[in-house]
Amino acid sequence: MIYRGSCHCGTVAYEVEAEFDSALSCNCSICARKAPLLAAVPHASLRVTTPEAGKAYTFNKHQIVHRFCPTCGIHPYGEDAAEGPERSAYVNLRCLEDFDPAVLPLIEFDGRNAL
Repeated sequence: MIYRGSCHCGTVAYEVEAEFDSALSCNCSICARKAPLLAAVPHASLRVTTPEAGKAYTFNKHQIVHRFCPTCGIHPYGEDAAEGPERSAYVNLRCLEDFDPAVLPLIEFDGRNAL
């Protein structure tokens, strides 16, 4: 199924083709503050549909590029920093149109102590 997502003001928008079977809640220092519910998808499944892809922010080991809107500040998605065929995107399920992430089982990820 193809879903559309965006930041609050629509400056950063995308489409993602995926079937979601769970939502991930992470407790790393950034996710604890912004509170996304995430789902990993193959990077090729994500297509940014606006000229603005979002400002990039990385921290710690710089493995994930966190994308946020320079206008409204919402974090609609992230992506692996490394290129390659196994690259993933991390969709903020709370930013999808007509989708209720509460219907999915929640996986708690201990990002604070990972790696």
